Amino acid sequence: MNLSNRFAKLRGEEPAGDSLEALASTPATLGAIQQAQAAEQAHAPVTVDVTVGSASEALNGLKERASQALYERLGSRITDSSLDESELHQFVKDELKAVVDEEQVPLSQGERQRLTREIIDDVLGHGPLQRYLDDPSVTEIMVNRADQIYVERGGRLFLTDTKFANEDALRRVIERIVTRIGRRIDESSPLVDARLADGSRVNAIIPPLAVNGASLTIRKFGREALTVQKLIEFGSLSPEMAELLQACVLARMNIIVSGGTGTGKTTMLNVLSSFIPVTDRIVTIEDAVELQLQQDHVVRLESRPANIEGKGEVSIRDLVRNSLRMRPDRIVVGEVRGGESLDMLQAMNTGHDGSISTVHANSPRDAVARLETLVLMAGMDLPLRAIREQIASAVNLIVHISRLRDGSRRVTHITEVQGMEGDIVTLQDAFVFDYSAGIDANGRFLGKPVPTGVRPRFTDRFEELGIRISPAVFGAHAVRGR
Repeated sequence: MNLSNRFAKLRGEEPAGDSLEALASTPATLGAIQQAQAAEQAHAPVTVDVTVGSASEALNGLKERASQALYERLGSRITDSSLDESELHQFVKDELKAVVDEEQVPLSQGERQRLTREIIDDVLGHGPLQRYLDDPSVTEIMVNRADQIYVERGGRLFLTDTKFANEDALRRVIERIVTRIGRRIDESSPLVDARLADGSRVNAIIPPLAVNGASLTIRKFGREALTVQKLIEFGSLSPEMAELLQACVLARMNIIVSGGTGTGKTTMLNVLSSFIPVTDRIVTIEDAVELQLQQDHVVRLESRPANIEGKGEVSIRDLVRNSLRMRPDRIVVGEVRGGESLDMLQAMNTGHDGSISTVHANSPRDAVARLETLVLMAGMDLPLRAIREQIASAVNLIVHISRLRDGSRRVTHITEVQGMEGDIVTLQDAFVFDYSAGIDANGRFLGKPVPTGVRPRFTDRFEELGIRISPAVFGAHAVRGR
């Protein structure tokens, strides 16, 4: 679906409800009030209907009591990883039936099913967040505190009316997420990165670091990995860009994907990895497994934090160094954010061509500067010129993604790293985003990525390897980069 169609529905406003004064002034309402007053004067019995709100409050009260009783019955079974998921669900259903029967509250079949579903979501799922996890239009869920939950739809944030019953309910959901992947969160380790079963990224932080109560952020992953064709349909990149990127991956170029938080760097990494031939052995290295590679010959490595005694940590840097002994054809690092960037650059410079990684940066030039800073974090005390020479020699291409004001994510630069001139790493844009087209009536950018007309130097390598791309990719009158 076109992105403009996705944002079209976000402009509507909820109609304001009728005020009580306006409602009370209608003839029908006045007549009802007069009849009630006459009945009261005649001492006639007046029947009062139970409102929907009262029934809902009663059902919520029953839900809280049943949930608490169920937690007491289950004990440690909820976090027991040895139990099969289907067995645990059946056990919870049986115990829940017994708990509801003990309450002796008359419930209709629909109310009983709703109660069972909500309690199972609380106990085995993700509580009130489950509805947003199941909603494909929601891309991110942000729990600021137990009673304040935001979601992102179409690149825009919306405050929901969903709340956790209390802080303990939120903490139970966090515990359930982190325990399933062998992580922990407590006062000694009050923040954690984790993932859901579908690969969605989770960050949780609790008091004393989170002053207003526990906070939870979930960046959802789509049920289906986005393909290059989908990104072209969304307008995130052009067909010419896609053709160039595919040729670069086939030619074993070393590529850095840069961008800010939430711009879609991991999605682009997945798309680039889809161009890797099935004959190549790929080793992926991540903090929390998120990549969705389609090839069969893939070894997935994940870092590990220290245990409760402060021992047993395995960092990204350890995994990058270990991967060099695993005979990889391609090394894919989810993100470099520390000293591992030096090991990755050395791997790129010592025969591991075709490696791909991501880095947080605001532009291709900033990406180079950030790589310099990250290499310094390795503690090797290298001179700045030596670091820049490593970067200029190792990295062939920078793909930069930006999140525009209209919420869309676009590839705004495809930039060649040409080498060194003096002490400066020289860059040459092959594609840039054209902002001059302005915006439409809905606030959406009309611009698109356009070729600069400069043909990158590395296209000579395409010809040597027999990789052919259309001459029109770089524009009708493209000139070779200096």
